[in-house]
Amino acid sequence: MELAPLLLKKNEERRLRQGHLWVYSNEVNVERTPLTAFTPGQPVQILGNDGKPLGCGYVNPHSLICARLVSREPAQVLDRSLLVHRLNIALALRERLYARPYYRLVYGESDSLPGLVVDRFGDVLVAQITTAGMEVLKEDVVAALEKVVKPRVILLRNDSPARVPEGLGSYVESALGEAPEVVSVEENGVRFEAPLLTGQKTGWFYDHRDNRARMQRYAQGARVLDVFSYIGGWGIAAAAVGATQVTCIDASGPALDQVQRNAALNGVADKVDAIEGDAFEALKALRADKERFDVVIVDPPAFIKRKKDAKEGIQAYRRINQAALQLLGKDGILIAASCSFHLQRDVFLDLLHQSARHLDRQMQILEQGHQGPDHPVHPAIPETEYIKCFTARSVML
Repeated sequence: MELAPLLLKKNEERRLRQGHLWVYSNEVNVERTPLTAFTPGQPVQILGNDGKPLGCGYVNPHSLICARLVSREPAQVLDRSLLVHRLNIALALRERLYARPYYRLVYGESDSLPGLVVDRFGDVLVAQITTAGMEVLKEDVVAALEKVVKPRVILLRNDSPARVPEGLGSYVESALGEAPEVVSVEENGVRFEAPLLTGQKTGWFYDHRDNRARMQRYAQGARVLDVFSYIGGWGIAAAAVGATQVTCIDASGPALDQVQRNAALNGVADKVDAIEGDAFEALKALRADKERFDVVIVDPPAFIKRKKDAKEGIQAYRRINQAALQLLGKDGILIAASCSFHLQRDVFLDLLHQSARHLDRQMQILEQGHQGPDHPVHPAIPETEYIKCFTARSVML
């Protein structure tokens, strides 16, 4: 298969040679290879300005990230055969890590499959395609998943906002079998049911699995507050290991209904209650009622989705964590998390420290966490590392 060339400007190949996989539109030599000549998702051979091949990829002339490298081999296009090979490599890692089939099976660029995310729930797979190049290969993706994993169901949750810059529409469809309303999840010895069709993202967040496991040692015998609880990933896990009482806060009524079902599933319904509403207002009301907790978990949605939102987002992280600290009892534990890539770890730590000092408290950092190993970090692509999690002790001076 002869591929159309995509030629880079002088010196713009350096980042690719160092391991990165993205080509930005301003790095392309458009005089010799105009982007308007390509169709979204078209396979291309990526060349340095000297004409030497850097590898194969696919292109989207309408996106800021206009091309993504899929192979360092000049003639190895991303097809069904290569998809099967990459999926087998990804599966081997997860099977080495986890005894049970509940994990993120594919994590985009980190698994050399840019534009594809797949979460596994036993014999049910939920896939998200976020690039035009992977969308063109949708049938091959489904066939490769079916061959490698042999699932009962493959659901395509192609309703991510990440599809918008790629010019892709939004849809949810079953590519294999009939997708159930909810799917079972097993994590750290706790069972959950997650809403597959209407839940956030793929229905569950595997990325905090190890951080939730660390949390459990602090939850035993404790009164726990789970802020932005979604369906209770943190709070139910705390109750299951012996928390005396757990309160979950979320703005979504259906999510809190699922919290109660998950509590019942684990035999801890009598320990778990819920508050529906805005997290900031809920914390303010709890403070007014002079409530105190031994452990407060703050795991909000991304407050900084774009770099230009950083200033406002940092203030939001500071406000919510300061409010959480005010609800901690003596020597209480704050577990503060962020999924914002644009919030640097040192900035996050500093705002936590400053929040504690504002309340005349001393903060001790006990543990630090990030995403689990089923979300491996690509060392040349900082964007693949996004989870930050601090477990801190708040000491009243």
